[in-house]
Amino acid sequence: MTWLRLLAPAVVALLFLACWEAAVRLYAIPPYILPGPVLIAQTLVRDWGTLSGSLLVTLQITLMALAAAAGLGLLLAILFAQSRILALSLFPFAVILQVTPIVAIAPLIIIWANDVTLSLLICAWIVAFFPILSNTTLGLNSADPNLVDLFRLYRASRWQTLWRLRLPSALPYFLAGLRISGGLSLIGAIVAEFVAGTGGSASGLAWRIMESGYQLQIPRMFAALALISATGIAIFMALTLLSHLLLRHWHESATGGH
Repeated sequence: MTWLRLLAPAVVALLFLACWEAAVRLYAIPPYILPGPVLIAQTLVRDWGTLSGSLLVTLQITLMALAAAAGLGLLLAILFAQSRILALSLFPFAVILQVTPIVAIAPLIIIWANDVTLSLLICAWIVAFFPILSNTTLGLNSADPNLVDLFRLYRASRWQTLWRLRLPSALPYFLAGLRISGGLSLIGAIVAEFVAGTGGSASGLAWRIMESGYQLQIPRMFAALALISATGIAIFMALTLLSHLLLRHWHESATGGH
């Protein structure tokens, strides 16, 4: 069924692109209103030098934010699992951080950080942090109670219980949160770039989209959007593959219940 899982969405995507191109040509829609896929692909090839540099800037911020969110989220989840008082004290503030619109606080972060790259990183981290924290905390607290009692019966220390029982039990939850946060970190980086609005050689894809809009280079705008979408898909697929490799030999989510 692996080939069908890949073939089905590919066929749908090709049909959508073919219909899009046919509609643009049939109704003679101007490129400055809606370019066709062929023109977008040609623009992507023509402007690859500029767009690829911007892609690297956005991708660097995204991956750094994801790594920071994964590390800090895992660490805090472990602390929350070990101390209920700490969890009750701090978890509500993590919720507040999650529900606060990043667009509203990004200008303040840019002013306070006084460094564009650092401010973009913080904004992307804020968006990506909560799913990892909440999923991992849930996983650490979802260890089999019978196994917890067994560890207690054999007088295992809290460290042994954490390392040999709770962390393996939480791994699928952590990886699920990581997959969610992968896309969110990209979204956070793009939104922060829109707010920052910085140009120059170290500009991300969001700036290229704004720049193309100012200059009415709509095909170039769509090319940048296509790169963002492709980057998000690549990040999700990479994290899905990582999850499969880590879980395929023992967890039912990767073994298919066999």
